[in-house]
Amino acid sequence: MAGGVQLISAPWNLGLRPPEPGREPGTWRAPQALLSAGLAVRLRPAEVVELDRPPYEFDAQSATRIRNGVTIREHALRLGEAVHAALAASRFPVVLGGDCSILLGCLSGARRHGRCGLVHLDGHSDFRHPGNYDAGSALGSAAGMDLALATGRGELLLTHWPQVGRPLVADEDVVQIGDREDEGAPPVTRFSAQEIQRIGISALSRQVIRHLERRELDRVWLHLDLDVLDERVLPAVDSPGRPGLDFAQLTALVSALAGTGRVVGLDVAVYDPDLDPDRAYAAPIVDCLASALAPLATEETTEETHA
Repeated sequence: MAGGVQLISAPWNLGLRPPEPGREPGTWRAPQALLSAGLAVRLRPAEVVELDRPPYEFDAQSATRIRNGVTIREHALRLGEAVHAALAASRFPVVLGGDCSILLGCLSGARRHGRCGLVHLDGHSDFRHPGNYDAGSALGSAAGMDLALATGRGELLLTHWPQVGRPLVADEDVVQIGDREDEGAPPVTRFSAQEIQRIGISALSRQVIRHLERRELDRVWLHLDLDVLDERVLPAVDSPGRPGLDFAQLTALVSALAGTGRVVGLDVAVYDPDLDPDRAYAAPIVDCLASALAPLATEETTEETHA
């Protein structure tokens, strides 16, 4: 976009289960870890917007069976405003999470500018909803439900949004890339991790782009859950697994998609610096993002704002 990149820090962990009793997930630390590893220096954003860290609650909140559901909605609306403002300024928002529930705020902001498809890169389908699990017996975790919620499945609290309604994105406008699950696949266009191994990144990129063209999707949001990477490449995520992409493959895929001009913004989720005490994995993540998005980097002076 003409206005260059706008970095938005969304330091939350609201959509994840506690890794152990009384301990919060560490994904809220990821934005600062990536900025400290040089992401802003590499992307030269026109502006860096730093959102507040929301409080994490271990107990259920009233009127919802989704962990931190009320807080997620409140902060998703704030994130949506930041994404909306970036797009209104003709900038390319790069949202640094955080867990996958940040997708809801990103899409709510993007949708205020019209129809928007979704390319969902994730090692899991994130399609848990009351139709496929017992919501009465356990709290739902929005990080494992973000695609279901985005396509309108689940509580109104996180499926119906001001000025947009429900759903944030139609099933037909979603491409899911990289999940390793054989059961419970969502009714969207899907390229599993196993299929990607067979066809390769170049063929995958071509097929995804053709799908976007057939759907006449001129505006697409890109969701990047870093657990789409193989656990041998990046173990510092909430739910590592294999098979998965390596950094070179991920860079090539994001670069190809961004190069179409159809991607209006992206979010990055689930890197957990608590699982990477030496921050050894921050640098390759930064290099991947900066290399893939290099054509969007700007020479403008960076401003910092806090919200």
